[in-house]
Amino acid sequence: MITLGVPLPMRTSEKPTNRPGVNAERQSPAGALSGPASRKLPVPPRERRPALAALALLLILGGALATTLLVLRSGDRVTAIQIVQQVGTGQRIPQTAMREVQIADTGIDYVAYADRVRVSENYARVTLLPGTLLTGKMVVSSSAELGPGKAQVGLALKPGQLPSTLLQGDRVQVIHVSGRGEGAGTQSRVLAQAALVHSVGAAGRNGVSGQVTIIVDATVSPTIAAYASNGEIALAELPGAR
Repeated sequence: MITLGVPLPMRTSEKPTNRPGVNAERQSPAGALSGPASRKLPVPPRERRPALAALALLLILGGALATTLLVLRSGDRVTAIQIVQQVGTGQRIPQTAMREVQIADTGIDYVAYADRVRVSENYARVTLLPGTLLTGKMVVSSSAELGPGKAQVGLALKPGQLPSTLLQGDRVQVIHVSGRGEGAGTQSRVLAQAALVHSVGAAGRNGVSGQVTIIVDATVSPTIAAYASNGEIALAELPGAR
């Protein structure tokens, strides 16, 4: 009796497949990206702003033009009159009170130094302090201070009867100080509220010499002159009334 044996199973070996995409992770080098991860992200196109570029260009050109104009303008110099001594309101402006200065041409109506002779024939509209650059609006052709109804009174005062710092162009109170009778020196009254100091004598060791000329109303000038002859006049400076 012939027995048929059961055929033994045959052992087969599996070969690695070469199909793309299979075991891709095992076959890729360590640390390398694969697939979509290795692709670069798209960069949005840079937005152009022609208006801002044009504005920046205009600002640059404007700044350069302004700088050029300033440099050119700084070279334009003119001569002007500078006041070197105080001139009171309504007083003539003497040539000795003027000096020549060079300044930048700023367009302001400064009086040219070449016109100093004509200026000396006119009067100060306002009190001119040392260092003032003279303009046309500061000068007038006639003076109310020296016009009709005014009088110049000369005073010879002693120390203590006037401030030691008194200057031409100052405003002063003219005060009558009684020097006779009981209570002498304590009674006083104001004869002129804001008289203009027209001139002051040369200063000595103790300040002004005491020779002062003031401009007052003609109605009160005889009274001031009479009291001054008796030594009963004193002057009080009014700095805020210049």
